[in-house]
Amino acid sequence: MRAEHPEWRRGDLLVTADPTRLDLDAICDFIARSYWAPKRSRDVIARSLQQSIGFGVFRGARPVGFARVISDRATYAYVCDVFVDESQRGTGVGTFLMECVKDHPALQNLERWSLATRDAHALYRKFGFQELRHPERHMEIPRRP
Repeated sequence: MRAEHPEWRRGDLLVTADPTRLDLDAICDFIARSYWAPKRSRDVIARSLQQSIGFGVFRGARPVGFARVISDRATYAYVCDVFVDESQRGTGVGTFLMECVKDHPALQNLERWSLATRDAHALYRKFGFQELRHPERHMEIPRRP
């Protein structure tokens, strides 16, 4: 495994953090089907990948999942844009993807991880995520209408 752009295999699944192997068309299609950013433009998605660690999941040659991590690689990581193709849900793809995210060499020994989810709490709890202990300490600038 190359430390800068590692890859992981399990059966016929491959997870890669190599940006040259990510399928931008598939990522755009995944995000267009998401509840959080269905109108995000291809340009914005491409720019977001330039400043993040992207994780592509492939079953054979077919893209079946994706996640993106925004991190300073020293203290903090935010997991976002996690998507598993509808036909692959419930088959362990999401669990394997998150194992790989947490295993990435550049994301070790961080002080804090965070994410937001509408419906995948059970998945993320497997990796130590929990509801905010002090939500009153967190603030955001909400998305523009």
